[in-house]
Amino acid sequence: VKLLDRIGEKFAQAELPSMDWYDVLLTLKEAPENHLRLSEVAEKTLLSRSNLTHLVDRMEKAGLLCRERCPCDRRGTYAVLTEAGLAMQQKMWVIYSEGIAEYFAAHLDEEELQVMQRVFKRILTASE
Repeated sequence: VKLLDRIGEKFAQAELPSMDWYDVLLTLKEAPENHLRLSEVAEKTLLSRSNLTHLVDRMEKAGLLCRERCPCDRRGTYAVLTEAGLAMQQKMWVIYSEGIAEYFAAHLDEEELQVMQRVFKRILTASE
């Protein structure tokens, strides 16, 4: 079973939404002013536009985000993170981070963790 599947199982056990929901919530949390065009959310989360539309419908009904029309483009729509959405992302992060520690980090020694940290920092810096 893959790492993300195991974390998804932990979400289900805690009666939390799926990993796709977490990805959208985190993407919006990290976006300027906690909102992005739906097309940008789809791109950043690697979800298809149609899958994202259905997911956003469910997340909006749950009060985790809302849609706003783009003032400069009548066809464009933003997904906007709500306070409830931010709270859900934070609640899900607790489970997610525990899963990362249990299924991934626990199998690395200190030297390996430091090497990975340096590599990830270099990758992030290069992508900015």
